[in-house]
Amino acid sequence: MPTHNSDRFVTAYNRIDQLMKDVIGTQEHMAFFRLIDYAKKKNAVIRKYEADLREYGDLRNAIIHNRTTMEFAIAEPHEDVVLKMEEIETALRTPVTVGSMFRTNVTMFQQTDSLSYALRVIKDKKYNQFPVYDGTKFKGLITPVGITMWMASVVESKEFSRSRTTLGEILAHENDRENHQFVAKQESVYEALEIFKEAVTRGRRLEALLITEDGKPNNKLIGIVTPMSLMKIK
Repeated sequence: MPTHNSDRFVTAYNRIDQLMKDVIGTQEHMAFFRLIDYAKKKNAVIRKYEADLREYGDLRNAIIHNRTTMEFAIAEPHEDVVLKMEEIETALRTPVTVGSMFRTNVTMFQQTDSLSYALRVIKDKKYNQFPVYDGTKFKGLITPVGITMWMASVVESKEFSRSRTTLGEILAHENDRENHQFVAKQESVYEALEIFKEAVTRGRRLEALLITEDGKPNNKLIGIVTPMSLMKIK
């Protein structure tokens, strides 16, 4: 017997219903729309798909309450709608985390490293945000803005030297010393998107999210998320 789109849709709906209960920590019966209201406060995936879920909640009611026979649903969802519902279920069940998507061997610098050394690494690695440490203690994130501001401050100086200038000196010229935020590896990519967007609404520009196992600054850096790298997130 063939599986109808309505059956697949309702199955995904029921699973999402249970997943939202897991998010808010309840097994009590609750209307789907109330589950959305509570779960979106705790889960970025729900917030991303909120409009879709509310629309599909209405569709589910039409399928269930207006079914004319066990074999025939008055509202038979389009294949794209079913795939979207299954996509939401997957995103909730196995969320894509920043640790899984952006884990990499991060090149870290010491504040005593020279600017010329850092520039050679930048040329080789093709990136322009780099973390600076004092031993194992995180000191800050250097960006092209900081380098430009340093150059502007010494452009007329006879002491201008990339080989003698340290990254600690460059770091002092970063106007926004809070141009980054640390996140734990289990944060979802949608939460990362929200962090960047919320920073903008507060008039703050984040250049990068720095990933550690638990989100603590002085633990090993295991990845970096930039606004550009998140452009591939749907």
